[in-house]
Amino acid sequence: MEFHFLDAGTTWSKILTVKNGEKTYRIIPTAKLKNLNIEFEAGTGHSAGLKNVRTYENEVVALAQGAKKYLTGEDIILDLGSRDIKWVKFKDGKFLDMDWNTNCASATGATIEMLLKFYDVKIDELKAADEKYAVTCGIFGLEKIMDDVAKGARPKETISKFIGGIAYNAWNFTKNPDKLYVSGGFCENPCFINSLKKHCEALPLGRFVLVDGLYDEFLKNQSR
Repeated sequence: MEFHFLDAGTTWSKILTVKNGEKTYRIIPTAKLKNLNIEFEAGTGHSAGLKNVRTYENEVVALAQGAKKYLTGEDIILDLGSRDIKWVKFKDGKFLDMDWNTNCASATGATIEMLLKFYDVKIDELKAADEKYAVTCGIFGLEKIMDDVAKGARPKETISKFIGGIAYNAWNFTKNPDKLYVSGGFCENPCFINSLKKHCEALPLGRFVLVDGLYDEFLKNQSR
């Protein structure tokens, strides 16, 4: 048998397909979701309007479901996407606290993608900077970057400072933990992970925590 699970982000969507117990993961542009002839057992993110999603789950709940197996002590998982930031805290395997913000983290991931493309900078060219911008949202960060580039700063250095500001904001938003698990596209951004490591231990879990959470919950319901 074959089952499909969807985490539909603003820009990118993550899909988990399970066939005869074997897992296959893939990422596609969210704009192409409507072209897929797939029936999803469960979905989260911006999937509520899709007719081919049987069960919709809240993003924070899906994050908690997928992260639970990793968080054994008093641990926090952070998910930072294109336009929002959310975290869930567990203690001894039980839910303890959470928060979700779609304002101050607005467009952070999307802004970085646009900046890299605009300035023709590769993600592996970015290094964690000693300085950071005081970033309150993607738009203010973009303005600061463009001002400094106009004054002669190198684009990759300014983008690194912007990412450093995002990392610092994320650490503050999660209440300054000593250790932080990370989910989502920022796991594949070494500059972000290394910037976060200036403030705490950072442990990336990859981009598929939410779809894994949907599958784990599906299996739980099937066994009842």
